[in-house]
Amino acid sequence: MRKVPVLTAEEAVKFVKDADVLAVTGFVGSVIAEGLLKALRKRYDETKAPKDLTIFFAAGQGNRQGTAVDRLATEGLVKRVIGGHWNLIPELGKLVLEDKIEGYNFPQGTLSQLSRDIAAHKLGTLTHVGMNTYVDPINGGGKLNKITKEDLVVRVNLLGEDRLLYKAFPINVSFLRGTYADESGNVTLEDEVTPLDSTSFAQAAKNSGGKVIVQVKKVVANGSLDPKLVKIPGIYVDAIVVVSPEDQPQCLGMTEDDPSYSGHVRSPLGSLAPVPLDVKKVIGRRGAMELQENSVVNLGIGAPEFISMVASEEGIGDYMTLTVEAGPIGGVPLGGSKFGAAMNPECMLDQGYQFDFYDGGGIDYAFLGLAEADETGNVNVSKFGPRIAGCGGFINITQNAKRTFFCGTFTAGGLKTKISDGKLEILQEGKEKKFLKAVEHITFSGEYAKKIKQPVLYITERAVFELREDGVYLTEVAPGIDVQTQIIDLMGFAPKVDGKPKLMDERIFKDELMGLKK
Repeated sequence: MRKVPVLTAEEAVKFVKDADVLAVTGFVGSVIAEGLLKALRKRYDETKAPKDLTIFFAAGQGNRQGTAVDRLATEGLVKRVIGGHWNLIPELGKLVLEDKIEGYNFPQGTLSQLSRDIAAHKLGTLTHVGMNTYVDPINGGGKLNKITKEDLVVRVNLLGEDRLLYKAFPINVSFLRGTYADESGNVTLEDEVTPLDSTSFAQAAKNSGGKVIVQVKKVVANGSLDPKLVKIPGIYVDAIVVVSPEDQPQCLGMTEDDPSYSGHVRSPLGSLAPVPLDVKKVIGRRGAMELQENSVVNLGIGAPEFISMVASEEGIGDYMTLTVEAGPIGGVPLGGSKFGAAMNPECMLDQGYQFDFYDGGGIDYAFLGLAEADETGNVNVSKFGPRIAGCGGFINITQNAKRTFFCGTFTAGGLKTKISDGKLEILQEGKEKKFLKAVEHITFSGEYAKKIKQPVLYITERAVFELREDGVYLTEVAPGIDVQTQIIDLMGFAPKVDGKPKLMDERIFKDELMGLKK
């Protein structure tokens, strides 16, 4: 029977050669091959090898504290990074901003799908995702600085339809992570919060003639593993590395696994305390008013999270099934370094399959953050001056949901409010305007939304806007707000108005249940 070598991390990273393309799995704080990444950086610091790597990853990973792929942030070791989200890896982002390495930011789901297409030796991933955004070659092609020259995405016309082709390239090495491996190299992921792209990344490297290295908790005897749990077959694997518990946390910052994140048990949720009435709850309430029974929903981080809290408070939490782009379906999505995981999930899909469902319009309602919007209906969440945030799954999700809602405060930076007696009072205005003449980066394209006739709302604490064929309309205003001085005068453009905007429901601004279930 075939046996896969069990190596130390220091031995295994010697598979990585100069100019290799290294694919690394991970999602925020989960499923990260931390032991292998540490060993690779240590090898470079001691030997100055390997050099000029291309780092490839789909989801954002890390915690802004030098973990995950940010461990590799040093000149010489890295030449190029192709990733879906950059906000958690500031050191690599800094190298891009200083024009010291090449950088690309593409939609997370499309990169996940690209790994499968690389494995299948296809030319690349052909998709509508990213059309008219900054990823589209007509708007820069996802390049993050002036030294990034190569076109990795091109516009093509097929059967009379314009599409984007994200070009395939060989993967030389994949760093992956599992729970257990047997002596033949078969790997399970039963203690992980999601399988992510583990199978696809392994296939992509193997079919590119590359190497697959997997870090695990333990090696067990052949015949010990349930074949239904094996996500990485031993025929794909070139080396197994057993790492210490500190390099294998279920999520970054955790000292022991929570079995309710991996589906081993179901934890009692208990009763949630009512959320205090503030502007984020106001936004959450207005968003929750859109929910219908049996809805499939994706919620972003920040203000959109309050929609779930409000729904639970109002007794309509069962109206929706929450999904997370990392793969979990159902349960309670988690935040912070645990984002990507869910407590008590009903199902955990491979990330690529989750995005297949998203891209095909499977989400009924998408509630995502609102950082900047403009008069065309475009939204920017990916780049702000010298800061690279990246799109993550934002483009896949917002561009394809049956209905999309952007949720956030009207201004940012010091906004102070008072909510009482069914009215909203602005005590101190935020310093930063969010509604601009034109956004810096087009992460969501208003023009594309209009082309496909997608319903889009922009929900703030004081106003609601709707994207229509001829522009952005102001449709609702909070009680107590002056339309001219507290809305229009603070915008970079004049919104269209069809008659007089109606008042937002005053129940939103009262510190009592709204009665949404009725």
